[in-house]
Amino acid sequence: MTGSEALQSVQFVTVKGKRLAVLSADDWEALIEWLETLEDVAIAKEAFAQLKAAGGDRGKAGWVKWTDVADDVA
Repeated sequence: MTGSEALQSVQFVTVKGKRLAVLSADDWEALIEWLETLEDVAIAKEAFAQLKAAGGDRGKAGWVKWTDVADDVA
């Protein structure tokens, strides 16, 4: 399910004057995953824009070599 499909399955209720959205846990998780994907795409676009601005030089763009950080990630 995509985030937009989850948004179509949402139900709205009003409780004590507040409008609330109600969706299933599966729909909620799908929506969060969709939002995280959008965020990842934005980060990648920004990184590639920085690389382009640096004339393709990964070091000047602030990119690091995987071999330099692999032990930190593991």
